Amino acid sequence: MSAGDARVSRHWLALREPADAAARADDLVDHLEPRLAPTGRRVIHDLGGGSGSMGRWLAPRLPGAQHWVVHDRDADLLAAAAADAPQQAADGAPVTVDPRPSDITRLRPQDLAGATLITASALLDMLTAGELSQLIAVCATADCPILFTLTVVGHVELAPADPLDARVAAAFNAHQRRTTQRGRLLGPDAVQHAVQESGGRGTEVRVRPSPWRLGAPQAGLAAEWFTGWVGAAREQEPALVAETQDYSRERLAQASAGQLAVTVGHADLLVLPR
Repeated sequence: MSAGDARVSRHWLALREPADAAARADDLVDHLEPRLAPTGRRVIHDLGGGSGSMGRWLAPRLPGAQHWVVHDRDADLLAAAAADAPQQAADGAPVTVDPRPSDITRLRPQDLAGATLITASALLDMLTAGELSQLIAVCATADCPILFTLTVVGHVELAPADPLDARVAAAFNAHQRRTTQRGRLLGPDAVQHAVQESGGRGTEVRVRPSPWRLGAPQAGLAAEWFTGWVGAAREQEPALVAETQDYSRERLAQASAGQLAVTVGHADLLVLPR
């Protein structure tokens, strides 16, 4: 998503795309569509859009001609977004994609001029409070709906349960809130901050849960997610390196055997101008 100094791999985005698509709150699209411009080409700005998965999910759910402007700092991901662009809208209308090199923490109102809709996915928790406030302020100048999906909320559940689960989860959440050169990241606090910032501008804000639910069919994603989850927890709390050796081996074996179920909490937000 390339917010500030954050980077994600193309492999990780491809691996998680089906789980993201299954998790997003479809009913928010039902609330969104009537609030879009009824005629003309819809111009949709996808912030931190990476390889374009948001467009591949949303474009076929919306009728009418669409022009997607995908903002990201990663040239390789933007090339992937252009190469694997959605082909048509829900009613068969054409969809075009404009990959645009951007630092979304430095967007200006003119960068979003003429937007019909603004979207972002798995982005807000990687921002600081100041960056998110500024982003929402810039988006508000477009006076159009905003759909933020898949923001982490700090809830993780693994089955079968293990006594170390809660300890690792707490360390991971602390890592999500760590202080960087840009400031303290919001992590699981991002949803609350976004609701407060957006609601304070007189908009209507709707929030829906959008958890990943990973089981045997998603074993590869579960294993890679778990490795990153534990790795971040260990970075935050080095004592966990030794304490989680056996735990990690057992969990990865369970994932490989299709015996590990994982729920990762996210939330989707729809911001509607009044």
